[in-house]
Amino acid sequence: MKISRNPDTVHNPVAPYVHQIEVTGPNRWLTLSGQLGMGIDGNVPENPLEQLQLALKNIEKNLDAAEMEIADLTKMVFYLVGDFEAEQRRKIIGDFLGEHLPCTTMIYVVALAAPQFKVEIDAWACKEI
Repeated sequence: MKISRNPDTVHNPVAPYVHQIEVTGPNRWLTLSGQLGMGIDGNVPENPLEQLQLALKNIEKNLDAAEMEIADLTKMVFYLVGDFEAEQRRKIIGDFLGEHLPCTTMIYVVALAAPQFKVEIDAWACKEI
């Protein structure tokens, strides 16, 4: 079972996320390597917001391959390089997550594995057996 909480002893979330998700019982866990904004053909869009959308699509494809869905995500860590317009970034992530609120962390970094990459997202998912 997954229980989401925002303890009243901690500040309210500053974006759409929850402070904690407790997992109990028999579950399947999925850990993804950092997903880049790269298409199956190896193409990396120059626009960082397009990379963000593509990285999220890659997460969804990984979840599908494991017979999981977005609602099974428990934690996401966003690594971003450069300037991302906050409202557009929030909309893209919000459209992807819908009503689901995983635990999230967003970190701006100087660089990723190669100069063309502006987005990398780590993700963990859990599905009850």
